[in-house]
Amino acid sequence: MKKVMVLMGGFSAEREVSLVSGKGVAEALKKAGYQVYAYDLKNVEDFILEIKANRPDVIFNALHGNWGEDGEIQAMLDLLQIPYTHSGMKASLLGMDKELTKMEAQKAGIKVAESEKTTFAKLRQSGSRIPMPYVVKPVADGSSVGVFIVQSESDLAQVKYDDENREILVEKYISGRELTCAVYNGKALAVTELCPHAAFYNYQAKYTNGMTQHELPANLAPEVERVVKSYAEKLHAALGCNMLSRSDFRYNDIDGVVLLEINTNPGMTPLSLVPEQAKFVGISYEDLCAGLVENACCRKFD
Repeated sequence: MKKVMVLMGGFSAEREVSLVSGKGVAEALKKAGYQVYAYDLKNVEDFILEIKANRPDVIFNALHGNWGEDGEIQAMLDLLQIPYTHSGMKASLLGMDKELTKMEAQKAGIKVAESEKTTFAKLRQSGSRIPMPYVVKPVADGSSVGVFIVQSESDLAQVKYDDENREILVEKYISGRELTCAVYNGKALAVTELCPHAAFYNYQAKYTNGMTQHELPANLAPEVERVVKSYAEKLHAALGCNMLSRSDFRYNDIDGVVLLEINTNPGMTPLSLVPEQAKFVGISYEDLCAGLVENACCRKFD
């Protein structure tokens, strides 16, 4: 029987979401027959001591955001030579950095929105070559944390970041339908249309019950659905993702299907999209979690 540590919590803005994901995963893996214990990551030194004292066979990475899906925890687990779920260091780093993701997507023939990397301080001082309306977002963060739609100078005045020198993307705003597609073991599961009651699918819309309607399957023309699934599979492969990812898109008749971003470690909460899509195609929550554990790996140095 494999001993599985469910690693959750962490240091990012998505800590609370990670704790909910981790609790659900731990319960599912226990039902699936694994020896499971949950670990709330609060500092690195204690984590390493825990690994030495109670070495697990596999770590289920239920962390989200920085120090969870940006390559840092993956690099540490590679050095410790402990297999872990989801993507490795390189794919995690690429997937978390929205500019690098777009570069890899374009190489793979995936349509992306025009964008410019800058800092918020420079944006306020000099503006952007991207005309309004545009989207302002951190280059590296998840769950729509710090994302703003800017349609006017008054909107820009409302944008606030604790660190004004933090790197951001200014990205052309693509109107239309918001779509998402999970990839599991290299194959697209389904396409969901997200219909948030808020202006867009922000952090609150993602994690507040009743804030967003999920249309599954999305009511799309077959060709549009095919493009979304193809793009999701291509990006999953281009980044070298392991087992699971979820890509987000916008679609309208003029721009077509346009990639927004990829999540290499998607949420596993009761409101999360991946478990919902998996269930739709006949994969139970327990089997989804078990599949990730059975395909856990780490980088080999020999």
